[in-house]
Amino acid sequence: MQNPVVLIEGDRITGVGSNLAIPDGTRVIDLGSATLLPGLIDCHTHLTGGDPRNYYESIFRLSPIDYAVAAHVYARRTLEAGFTSVRDVGSDEFVDVALRKAIDAGLIEGPRMQVATLAIGATASHADLTGFSPYIEFKAFSGIADGIDEIRKAVRFRVKNGADLIKVIATAGVLTEEATVGAPQYSQEELNALVAEAAMWGKKVAAHAHGAEGIKRAVRAGVASIEHGSLLDDEGIRLMKERGTYLVADIYNDDYIMAEFARLHYPEKILEKERQIGRLQRENFQRAARAGVKIAFGTDAGVYPHGWNGKQFAHMVRWGLTPMQAIQAATGNAADLLGWGDKVGSVAPGLFADLIAVDGDPLQDITVLERVGFVMKGGVVYKGNPADQMVGR
Repeated sequence: MQNPVVLIEGDRITGVGSNLAIPDGTRVIDLGSATLLPGLIDCHTHLTGGDPRNYYESIFRLSPIDYAVAAHVYARRTLEAGFTSVRDVGSDEFVDVALRKAIDAGLIEGPRMQVATLAIGATASHADLTGFSPYIEFKAFSGIADGIDEIRKAVRFRVKNGADLIKVIATAGVLTEEATVGAPQYSQEELNALVAEAAMWGKKVAAHAHGAEGIKRAVRAGVASIEHGSLLDDEGIRLMKERGTYLVADIYNDDYIMAEFARLHYPEKILEKERQIGRLQRENFQRAARAGVKIAFGTDAGVYPHGWNGKQFAHMVRWGLTPMQAIQAATGNAADLLGWGDKVGSVAPGLFADLIAVDGDPLQDITVLERVGFVMKGGVVYKGNPADQMVGR
């Protein structure tokens, strides 16, 4: 659209059009030739996890309090990077609930948040601390649930304490010391029970799933999204298409992990697992995209520095999406996954006035989304406020 005008009243958009008439007395923000987009959405963040740190220091010298007092910094960085909404998929001690409440109350600045609280996983799973003495114990809320009864109770506990969605650990992972990357860690019956319980409370489920069998079990159970999806196979792609399951694949991460995590003293076992799946994840993302699986943008920010979220766009384009599809993954598609299509994800009357602007055309150079110059959330400018003026009196 040429010469676009967006009218805003309070925190909502009231009008959108080309050369739209501007009422007298309206404050005008002129963004010049910048490209205007909806606020971006990251469906896989860990704002309360901090930036990457030394592996053993993180486990033994830092507590959830350390992460809690720094979380507002990461929330602000994420907002200033142009991400006005996020889905935060795993946090200790309900720190994510407190962060969401503080942002909503206007006490601190950050994106709109949906939070999963503690991920639910089996004993010895990616949600459990492995590789250490059995006598090491931590005083904290547990993410461990074994068997259908424990799983149902775990879902209810999270709902009681403020979860907007449920995160389940369906397979092994990379950044913990299980023996494999992708082995299933819940049975089909357990996953079915978890999704059914979450649905009873009106909650969607996001499934951490690298391995092919665990992906398929999670999709059959009815999860809303597969997170990572590294070893997705043809049957999994077919099932995801049939059921409308979103793929949220963090395909920038491999670059950062392989460049930095040895320096951060991560065990060789973990680094070797990343070597095994880094390229496979990207190739399977490409296959899924070509097959028409629904894609939503998610980065796993916290594994790499918060505020770098936009670096993933170029990788999504390199591995199968058009620039427009990559943008849609972080706007309309992401809003649909969150169930917030009537709130965010596009520039339209009635939606929140969440807007960003970049110099240049992201359809020609997707990397401009790594350099967001203007950010508005709910009608409030948080970054790049240009000189404004008043129309009429």
